[in-house]
Amino acid sequence: MRYVLIVFWMLFCSMTSAMAQVSIGIGVSLPGVSIGINLPMYPQLVRVPGYPVYYAPQLNSNFFFYDGMYWVYQGDNWYASSWYNGPWGLVTPEYVPLFILRIPVRYYRVRPAYFRGWASDAPPRWGEHWGTGWEQQRHGWDQWNRNSAPAPAPLPVYQRQYSGNRYPPVQQQQQLQGQHYRYQPRDAVVQQHYQGQRQQPQQGASQHEQPAPRSGQENMPQGKGQSQASKRGQGQEKDHQKGE
Repeated sequence: MRYVLIVFWMLFCSMTSAMAQVSIGIGVSLPGVSIGINLPMYPQLVRVPGYPVYYAPQLNSNFFFYDGMYWVYQGDNWYASSWYNGPWGLVTPEYVPLFILRIPVRYYRVRPAYFRGWASDAPPRWGEHWGTGWEQQRHGWDQWNRNSAPAPAPLPVYQRQYSGNRYPPVQQQQQLQGQHYRYQPRDAVVQQHYQGQRQQPQQGASQHEQPAPRSGQENMPQGKGQSQASKRGQGQEKDHQKGE
């Protein structure tokens, strides 16, 4: 009996540990993706020198801000959101903005194992990691004139007042963004992600809309409804004549 209890306790502890690991892992959260980032407050963002990009030095995450959106690299995937705590949209390697790809290795707070040995003042070797197909499609991604880098987008600091229980749902996020943050993305790739996230809540709302129920007579075919109505009218007229 004692042996059974010990085995049961070991199984329970292992299950609890697994559940704890899953709770901070990657999960699906409509209309975007939950990537385990649950910030208690708006993060401190610092400009990457010479780049139109900000990073979060105090977070244990590869957390960036570029062209009006937040970008996170986690689990070999890129994610984007217009709010600092998501929801997050998955970004495939083919559609990661160039200036995000160009961020030097030193500004990644949680570097994957395959970053080891790469120069800290140079961007990650994405072509080596994602393969020749990606390299051919994004040819020249690491070649640019540093003197012509665009100015960074203003930080949406209004989001500082929305944390914890005050963090707004998706529909309210768009309303607040329209009221307090007038900046529009200039990067063509970022524009696609931005518009895609704005359309998701609208699609969800349209799916929940149901047509108003109609009465039985309105559902009735027109000819049938008219014939029955005329019959009732004729019968009432005959009864009226009999009464006279």
